Amino acid sequence: MLIPVADRTPLHTRTLTFKGFARADGLWDMEGELHDTKHYDHPSGNGTRQAGQAVHHLFVRVTLDAAFCIQDVQTSMQTAPFGECSVADQHMKRFIGQTIGKGWRQTIERTVGGLEGCTHLRELMFNLATAAFQTIPHHREMQRLVRGEPMHAGDQPPFYMGKCMTWDFNGPVVARLSPQFVGWTAKAKTLPSGD
Repeated sequence: MLIPVADRTPLHTRTLTFKGFARADGLWDMEGELHDTKHYDHPSGNGTRQAGQAVHHLFVRVTLDAAFCIQDVQTSMQTAPFGECSVADQHMKRFIGQTIGKGWRQTIERTVGGLEGCTHLRELMFNLATAAFQTIPHHREMQRLVRGEPMHAGDQPPFYMGKCMTWDFNGPVVARLSPQFVGWTAKAKTLPSGD
């Protein structure tokens, strides 16, 4: 918990929610929802928006394969500040065939950046990636454990190891959960001598 602060007035609340689903066809659905409200009445595109009424209430569903390649995208704008916002999702299908991974923010900007899309849908797409990485690899690890297999398959560590202080290759968490990767460094590729 944060330390309470006295004498302040709430102005804006943004709620982001992400959910991940395993589908019967072997694909994965990631759903994101963005909900913005103001804590005061204010002018809007169609008159006055009352305190607590949604300014933005947007949804996105991205269907992925096991390699994080996007198979489908669906969006919905239940509430937006202006009628013109309703066409902002027209280019979202451009994500089909793109892969979530390194450089994802640049992929989003290249695909629906600037005047080609909506700032808030881009935000949902960006944050949806981290939710996908929390959903799909972890579920696959749990399935391996249920089958009596090691949590991490192969001789390569999972993508998240070595990316934060908790998952340091020389730290206690890796030593406890994946001792085979303690002190891990990428193996140098042996090049043919050419002789």
